[in-house]
Amino acid sequence: MPHAGSTAPGVALAGAISQQRAATRHAGRIAVVSASVGAGHDGAAAELARRLTADGFTVDRFDLLELLPAQLGRAVQEGYHRMLVHAPWVYQRIYSSTERAGGGGPIARALLRTAEDRVLRALPQGTGAVVSTYPGASRVLGNLRMKKRLHIPVLTYLTDFSVHPLWVADGVDVHLAAHAIPAAQARTAGARDVRVCGPVADPRFGPCGTEQRARARAAFGLPQQAPLALLVARSWGVGPVRKVALELRDCGAAVPVVVCGRNETLAEQLRADGIEHAYGWVDDMPSLMHAADVLVQNAGGLTSLEAFASGLPVASYRCIPGHGLTNAAALDEAGAAAWIRDPADLKAVLCDLIDGPLGEQQRATGLALFAQTPDSGPAAEIARVHRTGLSNGEQKPPLPRRRRPRRLAATAAVATAVWACSIGTGMATTYDGPGLMHAIGNGLVDRLAGHHAHRQGEQHS
Repeated sequence: MPHAGSTAPGVALAGAISQQRAATRHAGRIAVVSASVGAGHDGAAAELARRLTADGFTVDRFDLLELLPAQLGRAVQEGYHRMLVHAPWVYQRIYSSTERAGGGGPIARALLRTAEDRVLRALPQGTGAVVSTYPGASRVLGNLRMKKRLHIPVLTYLTDFSVHPLWVADGVDVHLAAHAIPAAQARTAGARDVRVCGPVADPRFGPCGTEQRARARAAFGLPQQAPLALLVARSWGVGPVRKVALELRDCGAAVPVVVCGRNETLAEQLRADGIEHAYGWVDDMPSLMHAADVLVQNAGGLTSLEAFASGLPVASYRCIPGHGLTNAAALDEAGAAAWIRDPADLKAVLCDLIDGPLGEQQRATGLALFAQTPDSGPAAEIARVHRTGLSNGEQKPPLPRRRRPRRLAATAAVATAVWACSIGTGMATTYDGPGLMHAIGNGLVDRLAGHHAHRQGEQHS
């Protein structure tokens, strides 16, 4: 199968970057705020932090969920997981409604304000810039800028190829996009300073040669000659993974190799279905991508970017609701990934990606996304903003977009539920219809009540 050369985009720049390190020691301090919702936001934050550290910065990383009051972060994380697994239709409805509304409403903003003081206190003295890789964090930081409580530049790194309006927060100074398509979507949503600087991926993800590919297949016990389709489903193994794995096997285009993330139950089910190569959590994903001929994905997040860096063609198929569908559309429009909408086209498209002109075109398009020089790319742009300030030479937050009139505030439990849903990390259980919202409300009321009782106990003692 045709594969690109043996030099990874990150490795090719290693020498030039190392030469810059001596000149950039003690360059300053930068904070990166993410959220442990899946692995994509944290993965992007980790790679940005690694690159900035290599450039001489002191980098502090924070998880917004850990900074929420009343220990609600874990509830938000668990709720988002349950929603995608048990009630994806709820997530699709929330995603679509907030997209039409241009983002979260007044209740969402009210709850996000409760995290502002915690975020502000968490930032170490001497921090010169803050970067968000998560929509909720962008909103909190943007609010602090608008209120003139935060006097340093705030940047949002857009981890997705499609931009939901929640990504674009008033007060954020700079939005960094991987491609012109998400950049245009961000501007449409109201972002003013949008800079296209490509994606980031761990430098271990890079094109490989024939020998490296053979070693990777041997390490995972994979067949040496058969074409392999690597099927991924985020860190939680969500979506119709079993159905897709069986379709891949039965269409005959490639042998399915399935990564189920932390969903070990799914991996066991696939093995029982006769899918021989089914894995749970995989630490060495770069080698697994080196072994594969095509990536089949359903969300369009960090794994797709890693595949592009590896010179691996990508197909979007049976995508999860919400951002999975919008990412598939944006990637298809950019020519970076084929979106297979009809199961009848599965075999033909995969064959074209594995050993045809479509695959060659996608490899070139994916690799071209990444920065080719040490002074370009998202981390370099963040460093530039930190060192030189904003392009206009001022450290003033942008003017807010026009807002709708405020409505009456709701209770804390309802505020939390609506906020969590509106940013795509909504609370959900296995209940249907009214029972779903009833369970959400009761669960959050219990958490808040427990937190209130704990605070009362502290006051008495």
